[in-house]
Amino acid sequence: MAETAKKPVKFLKEVSTEMKRVTWPTRKELVRYTGVVIATVAFIAVFFAIVDLGISELIRIILN
Repeated sequence: MAETAKKPVKFLKEVSTEMKRVTWPTRKELVRYTGVVIATVAFIAVFFAIVDLGISELIRIILN
Protein backbone atom coordinates (compact mmCIF):
# COMPACT_ATOMS: atom_id res chain seq x y z
CA MET A 1 0.00 0.00 0.00
CA ALA A 2 2.89 2.37 0.77
CA GLU A 3 4.24 1.84 -2.77
CA THR A 4 0.93 2.98 -4.27
CA ALA A 5 0.85 6.10 -2.10
CA LYS A 6 4.33 7.14 -3.30
CA LYS A 7 3.45 7.02 -7.00
CA PRO A 8 1.58 10.36 -7.14
CA VAL A 9 4.44 12.08 -5.29
CA LYS A 10 6.99 10.55 -7.66
CA PHE A 11 4.88 11.59 -10.63
CA LEU A 12 4.65 15.20 -9.43
CA LYS A 13 8.41 15.34 -8.85
CA GLU A 14 9.01 14.06 -12.38
CA VAL A 15 6.57 16.62 -13.77
CA SER A 16 8.44 19.38 -11.92
CA THR A 17 11.75 18.16 -13.37
CA GLU A 18 10.36 18.04 -16.91
CA MET A 19 8.81 21.51 -16.61
CA LYS A 20 12.26 22.91 -15.84
CA ARG A 21 13.52 21.44 -19.13
CA VAL A 22 10.82 23.08 -21.23
CA THR A 23 11.97 25.82 -23.59
CA TRP A 24 9.39 28.54 -23.13
CA PRO A 25 8.74 31.01 -25.98
CA THR A 26 9.80 34.62 -25.60
CA ARG A 27 7.16 37.34 -25.43
CA LYS A 28 7.90 38.29 -29.07
CA GLU A 29 7.49 34.67 -30.23
CA LEU A 30 4.30 34.29 -28.22
CA VAL A 31 2.78 37.42 -29.78
CA ARG A 32 3.77 36.21 -33.26
CA TYR A 33 2.32 32.72 -32.70
CA THR A 34 -0.89 34.19 -31.30
CA GLY A 35 -1.22 36.42 -34.37
CA VAL A 36 -0.72 33.44 -36.67
CA VAL A 37 -3.39 31.45 -34.83
CA ILE A 38 -5.90 34.33 -34.92
CA ALA A 39 -5.25 34.97 -38.63
CA THR A 40 -5.60 31.27 -39.45
CA VAL A 41 -8.86 30.96 -37.53
CA ALA A 42 -10.23 34.10 -39.21
CA PHE A 43 -9.24 32.81 -42.67
CA ILE A 44 -10.84 29.42 -42.06
CA ALA A 45 -14.02 31.05 -40.68
CA VAL A 46 -14.36 33.27 -43.77
CA PHE A 47 -13.60 30.33 -46.07
CA PHE A 48 -16.30 28.14 -44.53
CA ALA A 49 -18.79 31.03 -44.46
CA ILE A 50 -18.29 31.50 -48.22
CA VAL A 51 -18.55 27.75 -48.87
CA ASP A 52 -21.70 27.59 -46.74
CA LEU A 53 -23.23 30.52 -48.61
CA GLY A 54 -22.37 28.92 -51.95
CA ILE A 55 -23.86 25.54 -51.03
CA SER A 56 -26.97 27.21 -49.59
CA GLU A 57 -27.49 29.19 -52.80
CA LEU A 58 -26.92 26.07 -54.92
CA ILE A 59 -29.50 24.12 -52.93
CA ARG A 60 -31.95 27.05 -53.13
CA ILE A 61 -31.53 27.17 -56.94
CA ILE A 62 -31.98 23.39 -57.27
CA LEU A 63 -35.11 23.28 -55.09
CA ASN A 64 -36.84 26.28 -56.70
